[in-house]
Amino acid sequence: MKSLQFPQQTNFYKGKVRDVYTIDDQWLVMIASDRISAFDVILPRPIPYKGQVLNQIAAYMLQATRDICANWLVSVPAPNVSIGKKCVPFKIEMVVRGNLTGHAWRTYASGKRELCGVVLPEGMKENDYFPTPIITPSTKAEAGHDEDISKEQIIATGLATAEDWAILEDYTRKLFARGKEIAAKQGLILVDTKYEFGKIGDTIYLMDEIHTPDSSRYFYADGFEERQKTGERQKQLSKEFVREWLIANNFMGKEGQTVPEMSDEWINTISKRYIELYEKVIGSSFKPEDLSEEETYSRIVKELEKVK
Repeated sequence: MKSLQFPQQTNFYKGKVRDVYTIDDQWLVMIASDRISAFDVILPRPIPYKGQVLNQIAAYMLQATRDICANWLVSVPAPNVSIGKKCVPFKIEMVVRGNLTGHAWRTYASGKRELCGVVLPEGMKENDYFPTPIITPSTKAEAGHDEDISKEQIIATGLATAEDWAILEDYTRKLFARGKEIAAKQGLILVDTKYEFGKIGDTIYLMDEIHTPDSSRYFYADGFEERQKTGERQKQLSKEFVREWLIANNFMGKEGQTVPEMSDEWINTISKRYIELYEKVIGSSFKPEDLSEEETYSRIVKELEKVK
């Protein structure tokens, strides 16, 4: 979508995937585009319905966790649009891991036994469950890559007070437990994910998206133990298949590398995979809605008049 202009708009931010409009310094309009990114690079072609898929999974998950903590979401006026409260964000991401995979595994395989101040047990294999989920926060970088940080560093540098950290940790563990429950009902394992939080006054709010395939990693539960025993790769539900295709075509976002050409057939395949992700995670059929930019804009304006 092209950039829009709303009544009482006070700011606009274009992220890799989302366009975020601030209204009257109190509300956010977050439009999930069909852009797709990998290796911190926006790929050249949009993926049909991707924005709708991510926005609707996030809305579903935010609604399913409202009893745990307050969250920013107020309304979903269009399938790819969310309206909610503007918070003052904590400049950290609460990364929580149930299994030894991804960045945690790479750290472990290098011989290190500590990550973000958390001691990692000896004798683990890739994708094994941790005895209890671990929280490995990262800084929320304005530019470049996020950096690992420990609880002690977060408190010492004032990114959160000790009191706020205790609440953030409690919310993170409870949200992850709920996410795992929801996933288990669908035959999935929520492996790891991240949460972002902010404040309005003294109240901490859950922000952004949660439990989507862009922010989380899911494994298929069926056959998980057998694959662990035999050392077979785990079947996962995420956008990892896009990264694997890029790597196979010699692109990892490094200087001098060129994004490979994305054919119509490959774009269609990615779109179908995202729809499959939605249906597997949510457990219901995806119903795409084709709205013009004018209709989307009109719905947003009408909804803003209601919430303000």
